[in-house]
Amino acid sequence: MWVPLPEFTFLLGLINAYWFAPPLILVISLVYAASRHEAWPLIFRHATRLFLMIAGILALVTVILLVINTQV
Repeated sequence: MWVPLPEFTFLLGLINAYWFAPPLILVISLVYAASRHEAWPLIFRHATRLFLMIAGILALVTVILLVINTQV
């Protein structure tokens, strides 16, 4: 069983969780698009639209939650 080093865990704790979102969204978009199409141009086009859609929804939800949080 792999046990992370304490230094590595400490460094990951310093990184804001929002920095992990864009690479994850990119990978999810590419894998989903690749499961729907076989040609690379169609995969990139579909992945771009899906990336923008997911990022937009996440940004909208973040703004809504920030507005709600500031009014409480």
